[in-house]
Amino acid sequence: MDSKIALFKGKEIRKTLHNNEWWFSVSDVVAVLTDSTNVKDYIQKMRTRDKELSVNWVTICHPLRIEAPDGKMRETNCANTEGIFRIIQSISSPKAEPFKRWLAKVGYERIQEIEDPELATKRTRALYKAKGYSDAWIEKRMRGIAVRDELTDEWQKRGVKEGQEYSILTAEISKATFGMTPTEYKEVKGLKRENLRDHMTDLELIFSMLGEAATTEIARNTDAQSFVKNKTAAQKGGKIAGDARKKLEIESGKKVISKENYLQKPQDKKLLDS
Repeated sequence: MDSKIALFKGKEIRKTLHNNEWWFSVSDVVAVLTDSTNVKDYIQKMRTRDKELSVNWVTICHPLRIEAPDGKMRETNCANTEGIFRIIQSISSPKAEPFKRWLAKVGYERIQEIEDPELATKRTRALYKAKGYSDAWIEKRMRGIAVRDELTDEWQKRGVKEGQEYSILTAEISKATFGMTPTEYKEVKGLKRENLRDHMTDLELIFSMLGEAATTEIARNTDAQSFVKNKTAAQKGGKIAGDARKKLEIESGKKVISKENYLQKPQDKKLLDS
């Protein structure tokens, strides 16, 4: 498992997975964003200056075992992305200013998107374009997002609980459509925490959409209420897509499920190094 993330063109921040999300070494972040020769002392002074941060320090930071410079695993104060952003706000260094400006920009854009949801769609398209995806792929991906939103809205209306129950129903659709759960599908494509659909081919996206659109239609027409009945709808909707996929594979002589992913795109490498 990769234990480092590049920031500022080559400077490295140690990270580790905790509760299925990345947690980053606080001392590494402070070292990169300041010119302090004593990081521990800087953190202590930072907490003294920012009383609110100090009060919430044990909530923001957790000691996690992570590889030290000497190669041994040692407990190190780490924070998740939200926590790191909060800490950065308290760093009084010119190097932290770009992050602070970026956070302000993100906050402003989020307010804009709440007022005009179409802006969020435009920005998502622009992001995929910048990462090197084709216009045709982007169109299918955006349509897939809309289909997924329509399905989850339907689940919400019908008493399905967000979180685990959504995940279970999604897995049922995927198993019936592709013969595997999303987790198993990610293993086929060599993915870890990446979004599976961002690494699907055109046909994989199309059949994902079909399975979810069919599930939505069945749930509506049968007035499926509760998790159990929506699970049945998910299995039926996924089977419709699965049967269509199998028929196409027979007629075309080629499998729809692909190991192809977008991890090795040159554009992505440039983004990681920037």
